[in-house]
Amino acid sequence: MLTEDLKVSLLKDLDRIVRADAQELETLRVAMLGKSGSITTALKSLGSMEPEARKEAGAEINRIKALITDALTARKAVLDEAALNARLEAERIDVSQPPRPELAGAIHPISRTMEELAAIFGAMGFEIKEGPDIENDWNAFSALNIPGHHPARAMMDTFYVNAKLNERPALLRPHTSSVQIRTMLAQEPPIRIIVPGRTFRSDHDATHSPMFHQTEGLVIGKDITLGHLKGCLIDFLRAFFDAPDLPVRFRASYFPFTEPSMEVDIGWNRKTGEIGKGGDWLEILGSGMVHPNVLANCGIDPREYQGFAFGVGIERITMLKHGIADLRLFYESDVRWLRHYGFSALAPAMLHEGF
Repeated sequence: MLTEDLKVSLLKDLDRIVRADAQELETLRVAMLGKSGSITTALKSLGSMEPEARKEAGAEINRIKALITDALTARKAVLDEAALNARLEAERIDVSQPPRPELAGAIHPISRTMEELAAIFGAMGFEIKEGPDIENDWNAFSALNIPGHHPARAMMDTFYVNAKLNERPALLRPHTSSVQIRTMLAQEPPIRIIVPGRTFRSDHDATHSPMFHQTEGLVIGKDITLGHLKGCLIDFLRAFFDAPDLPVRFRASYFPFTEPSMEVDIGWNRKTGEIGKGGDWLEILGSGMVHPNVLANCGIDPREYQGFAFGVGIERITMLKHGIADLRLFYESDVRWLRHYGFSALAPAMLHEGF
């Protein structure tokens, strides 16, 4: 029952609530509205009263309970806002101050390699193209003459998306070759492009990652020969590795989208890892003359035009050039690693002297 003394006491507590700090506010809330609080106890006592008296007393208790609840809520909102303002003031950052030297950023090795690729191929007259990370299976496989039974199209190798793109199954692109298809469909030859970008495959170990980067190259025109392909790739590899006499070897291979197809090897020392030294060979990229079916799929007459294409893993050539042993380190966001392998933002990528 809500006695007169308890009523007076509760109304006095309303004044205390308005001035309470966070700790005192919680103490008052528990004392009044907790399981053993004064208002909770008064509500429990209503069961022993006569109906008319219970109705009158219950209305009075609920009125005071509502006043106290509103007062507690309002005071808590004031305290929370004050605490937030104090935190914002304490954590304020003066953006006008220069950064501390030890916090200076660096260009990631992947970004640096992309800049170097743009500089080298840009000097050869290549244009940079980009495309979406989510593709349909026509651009990623069928248009590239990759048959339906090819292992690359299996779910164990390719990340499929539970959706359709242009009424065809969608997937995370496993290579940037799909941008070659988009380009050939969108413009007439001659075409000379490189396509750097993210790609996705179901691999993860020291030399493979579910997300990695590739650069595809495509040249389409009249009278394009295997000699143009070899000259282009030899110049690129010697410029990138800063080795004017770098040995380069072309081996016959097979890719569905090129004919003939070739693996490209560079000379290196298996024991020391030195590029261009020793008598060993290291596979570095794949290449070949664009298959006539690929040209026809894109509306280009293979009797009039031909061309070459190549693809290289950006992480792979970055690891070789800078002596990085584990691919996973590229994505662990370790500031110490970035300080060691990163590049100054003020040092733009330049073509090597004599290229």
